[in-house]
Amino acid sequence: MTLLSANNLTLQFDTDEGRITAVDDVSFELSPGEVLGLVGESGSGKSVTAKSLMQLNPSNAVYGPESRITLRLDGNDIDVLSLKKASELKVVRGGAVSMIFQEPMASFAPAITIGDQMVEQLMLHTDMNKKRASDVSVEMLERVGISDASKRFKQYAFELSGGMRQRAMIAMALSTRPKLLIADEPTTALDVTIQAQVIDLMKDLVSEFGMGIIFITHDLGVIAQTADRVAVMYLGKLVEQGAVRDVIRNPVHPYTKGLLNALPKLDDLDAPLTPIPGDIPSPLERPSGCVFHTRCSVAEPRCQITVPPMTMTGDNHNFACLVAAGEKETA
Repeated sequence: MTLLSANNLTLQFDTDEGRITAVDDVSFELSPGEVLGLVGESGSGKSVTAKSLMQLNPSNAVYGPESRITLRLDGNDIDVLSLKKASELKVVRGGAVSMIFQEPMASFAPAITIGDQMVEQLMLHTDMNKKRASDVSVEMLERVGISDASKRFKQYAFELSGGMRQRAMIAMALSTRPKLLIADEPTTALDVTIQAQVIDLMKDLVSEFGMGIIFITHDLGVIAQTADRVAVMYLGKLVEQGAVRDVIRNPVHPYTKGLLNALPKLDDLDAPLTPIPGDIPSPLERPSGCVFHTRCSVAEPRCQITVPPMTMTGDNHNFACLVAAGEKETA
């Protein structure tokens, strides 16, 4: 059963410099209880894609006519991009869909206690009274490993450590029992120990609540520990997608290989890291043909002209690369 499907998602922004493309013809699916890792460098379009699922992008966003985002709830299909009124959007903004942001201090109101913010959202999205919402909030803070939860409930975000703020953010996102959780680089600002604890916590919550998770990060190492499937993005395009184990062990696209080569090697700690050459282009200077050809070591002249189609290579593993597709045909 499919919980969420995005089909031909294209998103552009109207700016003073003209209309720029942030997401280009992206399609993926997510099942209940599944974790999908969305990976790529900063500027790849990961967060913009995720915000589209909740219609959180700014008013200058323009969705392509073929773009479809479908959320399946209780046997009914919800066309997310057709939701316009605030009352309609509640289902994807804190109701059936919740989001954990990279920096909790930017998400919590500094002059309102953690508890008041959690209670407010529960009263907005459920039929709980204030007493019940308070009890549920304290219980959820305890569930995510915050000690002395009743005391933390009355504190402000600036009074908590970084790891505790992130846990409080997770507790707030989960208190409405969402069907879909979007985690936008939730471990980036944390030290390694707390990062591991947050990853373990999210695994436990998936198994307990059966929710689907979209985990956004630039770190394939984190995805290897967390996700069931991975989708690799570059400059708004999906370049490779498949089961985590398959993609990491048998990467096909040169960009995926580059991300993996940039990771430290545990069996050879003295080996130098191999960065991907160059920088990701500005959306205002979007390359023609394959968007990765300006940084690709195996690019051919045709890559500058032709947009590579998605090619299957095994069960549910596909990639978009003309050179790799040709190599597989001749192999």
